[in-house]
Amino acid sequence: MVLSAVARVMPVEATFSALADPSRRGVIDLLRRKPRRAGELATELGLTAPAMSRHLRILRDTGLVERAFDDDDARANIYRLRPERFAELRSWLDDVDRLWSLQLDAFKHHAEKRRR
Repeated sequence: MVLSAVARVMPVEATFSALADPSRRGVIDLLRRKPRRAGELATELGLTAPAMSRHLRILRDTGLVERAFDDDDARANIYRLRPERFAELRSWLDDVDRLWSLQLDAFKHHAEKRRR
């Protein structure tokens, strides 16, 4: 799989950029439940086939979804989530959470020290 230059250089930024669009978040929400064909996704979200194709290309380029062949119909593509990119995002968010926790703990310590 070939990722865009942005996804290779700044994976978290590319992930946020891809998820900034409500239609792409809708695709992610639907794929969380089960893998689906592009046509199903377009119908569920009320999008045209070309619009869905553009959204899926962006999601594939950023590594959030992948395309696979349907076991019953080799001509049909099935889209599913790729957990690796979400794990990277979770790791980044955990780092940010740790930073805020440390900052809040330091502030609490400072405030309690001044109160005495």
